[in-house]
Amino acid sequence: MILRGNRRDCLVTDALFSLLLMNITIVGSGYVGLVTGACFADVGHHVICIDNDQRKIAALQSGRIPIYEPGLQEIVQRNVSSHRLRFTRDIKDGVDNSEIIFIAVPTPPQADGSVDLTYIEQVAREVSEVLTEYRVIVDKSTVPVKTGEKVADTIRRYNTIGADFDVVSNPEFLREGSAVADLMHPDRIIIGSNSDRAVALMKKVYEPFTAPILVTDVKSAELIKHAANSFLALTETTVSTSSRVLTQRRFHFYPNDFMEQEIL
Repeated sequence: MILRGNRRDCLVTDALFSLLLMNITIVGSGYVGLVTGACFADVGHHVICIDNDQRKIAALQSGRIPIYEPGLQEIVQRNVSSHRLRFTRDIKDGVDNSEIIFIAVPTPPQADGSVDLTYIEQVAREVSEVLTEYRVIVDKSTVPVKTGEKVADTIRRYNTIGADFDVVSNPEFLREGSAVADLMHPDRIIIGSNSDRAVALMKKVYEPFTAPILVTDVKSAELIKHAANSFLALTETTVSTSSRVLTQRRFHFYPNDFMEQEIL
């Protein structure tokens, strides 16, 4: 952050900026979780990335990144050195020291085409067992509609002290190969919540990012992610089909402008 002006102005600006910074935990240090955690740390938030894979945590702690994404390794190393980003297996550490807990674990398809929510439910249960005061629990993974309700039900069922919490849906729109740029410069941010308190905290998370914020209910946010995925699939299918047809008709195909040029 670049500050200009006299020392008093800088101190005031620093104080105001510090009010916007959040303590965040990301459960799941795979593609989405690691990119999200690293980029949140890079804008100033303090981030704990959690994973149950000890080898992955050891690699991350030693500076080795298990995935390739342009610019990611430099961001991780910079923020680990600045003590804004750290890695652990301890879920209690993350829940105790963060205001917001993002769930970014895999949701693989099952044989019948449905989504396997085992990892989501496991994280919700682990969080519930160590939850002692108000936290915002955020679904970042791609999940079916009503998953937020299931997460809330799981936490209420296994949290024996009745701690207060809210569940939020905050879908990601990251593309492999440009995920860092997509997260740092999003074209929209979706916050699905029925709680004004949770929305206010989520807006603080995204305050450093310049992008329009759309606030919906939880189920609408979950549906928006699937609508976006469906539109992308339709677009790719249309382009691929058009390319094959035009090639068969002896035309070059340029997806950006549909220029036709006869092949000699």
